[in-house]
Amino acid sequence: MPASIHAKRAPPSSSAPVDDDLFDHEGTWACRRAASPQPVSVATVGDGVDGGIRDAGNDLDTAPPPPPAMAALENREYDYLVKVVLIGDSGVGKSNLLSRFTRGEFNPESKSTIGVEFATRSIEVEGRIVKGQIWDTAGQERFRALTSAYYRGAVGALIVYDISKHQSFDNVPRWIQELRDNNPAFAAGELNQIMLVGNKSDLVELRAVRTEEGTELAQEYGMGFMETSALDASNVEEAFQTILTDIYKVISSRPPEDDARMTMDAAKLAGEKITPGTPTPAEGKCC
Repeated sequence: MPASIHAKRAPPSSSAPVDDDLFDHEGTWACRRAASPQPVSVATVGDGVDGGIRDAGNDLDTAPPPPPAMAALENREYDYLVKVVLIGDSGVGKSNLLSRFTRGEFNPESKSTIGVEFATRSIEVEGRIVKGQIWDTAGQERFRALTSAYYRGAVGALIVYDISKHQSFDNVPRWIQELRDNNPAFAAGELNQIMLVGNKSDLVELRAVRTEEGTELAQEYGMGFMETSALDASNVEEAFQTILTDIYKVISSRPPEDDARMTMDAAKLAGEKITPGTPTPAEGKCC
C-alpha cells in the first residue's frame, strides 16, 4: 500500500514547540479527522535540555529521501490520526523498526533511545488515509517516569522482543501490564489492538526464543504475532500495516454518534516542560 512521510525543519531551539497534531491525544481513541495533511516531525523528549521537548526533525535533513512508495501519499489528506506505541526492553530494535517503516532506513550504529521519540507514516485502507503516529518509548528503567504521559491516548501497541534474548521475551507480560496500568482503555478491554513482535529474525544461529513460544504467548493474551527483521526488512511493513489496519477497522465500525469522541483535538503538549525521572543504571546498546 502507498504511504508517506514528510519532514519538517524545526527552528534551531532545544525546546522548539512541535505541531499539536503530532503529540499525545486526549480521550480513549485519540483519533482525529483532519482537514489537511500535517508535516511530520520526529520529536524527542530531551534528557534535561531545558527539561522540555526537543524537536529532532532536523535529523531528517541528512537522511536519504524516502522510497517512492512512501512519498505517494505526500499531498493526501488523512482521515484518521492514530497513536501507536512501540514498547519492549532496551536493545530489541524498536528504533530501527520505526525508522525502517517510516523512512525505509536501518542504522546498524543505532544507540538506545533517550526518552521518547515518534515518527509518522500514512497508509491507505479501504480508500481512507490512516496516519499512524508511532511512538518509540525507551525501554530503559531510568526513563520509566516518562512513560505514563506517552501511553495515554494510544489506540494500539507493538510489544517487541529480541528472538536472540529470551529475557526480553520473558519480560513481555510486564510490558503488557504496564500498558494496561497507564492506559485505562486497554485495562478495561475496550482496546486490544496489540501485536507481539519477535524482532531480529535474521539472527538464525543465535535464536533463543522459538517461534512457537511467541505464537503461544500471543494466543494467551489475545494478541497478533509476527517475527520481523529491521535489518533485512522482512515482515516490518506487514506488522505495521496490520496493526494500523486493525485499528482502522475498529474505529470505522463504531456508530456515528461516537465520532465526536473519536474526533479529538491534540493535547497541548508542545512547549510543555517534561522532566525525566532520576536516572538509574541501565544497559542496552540498541533500542
